[in-house]
Amino acid sequence: MSELDTIHQIARKTLTVSAPSGGRDDWLWDRTLRTLRNIEHICRLPELAEQAISIDRFCLVTAAYFADSGLVYFAGNQKAAGKCPPADVTNADLCNVSTQTVSGKLADVITDTRIDKINRIITESFDRFTGVTEAMILSDGRGLEDLGVAGLLGEFRRQLIDGKSVSDMLESWKRKIEYGYWQARLKESFRFAAVRAIAKKRFAAAERFMNQLAIENSASDMEERLAKMLENK
Repeated sequence: MSELDTIHQIARKTLTVSAPSGGRDDWLWDRTLRTLRNIEHICRLPELAEQAISIDRFCLVTAAYFADSGLVYFAGNQKAAGKCPPADVTNADLCNVSTQTVSGKLADVITDTRIDKINRIITESFDRFTGVTEAMILSDGRGLEDLGVAGLLGEFRRQLIDGKSVSDMLESWKRKIEYGYWQARLKESFRFAAVRAIAKKRFAAAERFMNQLAIENSASDMEERLAKMLENK
């Protein structure tokens, strides 16, 4: 078994927790696999190839496996059923716990030098001014997970566990639109133009989803249909 195979197994065990039903909760593990797929494609971007930039794929992939591992700790400290991480976990706190997890879980698997580099990639990925290529790739790969429908599902999951209603979710979405949260994310959070373009498409899909949800929540489609029926009588 290769080192990466071993790391894959450790990461899966770390990121898979117990669901409230007693079964297995694979949510965070599944998100991590999507992030890894994003990263795989980002590494093949022409702008990276043209610059002949060297990428340490081993350390990058390992960093991707554990970048969100700190969420397991914060979710475990939640009293709410479902053990969903709180929304107010700071990047600094997440980074600190995630890098500690790397150091603890991988100490007997890889060298200290590699552990230090992996932790640097994770740490730098939270800095939008970083010049570390692997950190930039990791940041963009993770950022894509927040912009589309999959990102919405993650937000819904957290809010539903907190007892929020559909109306609450729509109001939260509306507030973020009004103060430009998503626009700022699209403008500032992505280092690679091709990834930003995909992020915009994913956000547009999420926006269509939320617009439809708003229609159904207000029954405005039924209201419009009824108005036309009465008009034609």
